[in-house]
Amino acid sequence: MSTPPHDPNHPYSHSGHQGGYPQYPGGPGGQPPGQPPMHPAGEPPANYLVFAILTTLFCCLPLGVPAIVFAAQVNNKWAIGDYQGAQDASNKAKNFSIWSAVVGAVSIIIYLIFVFTTGAAIFGSLNLDY
Repeated sequence: MSTPPHDPNHPYSHSGHQGGYPQYPGGPGGQPPGQPPMHPAGEPPANYLVFAILTTLFCCLPLGVPAIVFAAQVNNKWAIGDYQGAQDASNKAKNFSIWSAVVGAVSIIIYLIFVFTTGAAIFGSLNLDY
């Protein structure tokens, strides 16, 4: 088996390196660049999946779908070590769910106002003289 030629522009290619493991900048045991830090203590952020599903079904579908997508990303991002991404996805899932609930509630109120005013106008225009 031949060894690849030394590339001075490659960050992990060190001359004189012996052994099968790359030496990352920062010395042995250092984190590879682009890798997340070690797992912080504690639980992953809330994913708001149930809230997202309920607001999608009962309130506002266009805002509920992204809420479900972001809610589904929280645990996966946490598991791979993207802790900031998990927190961001959690916040986005919560915000989209809240906005979905608000838009749904406002829509229902506007609909009820329309139905009652239309019904009152129709009922008022009826000739009830028998």
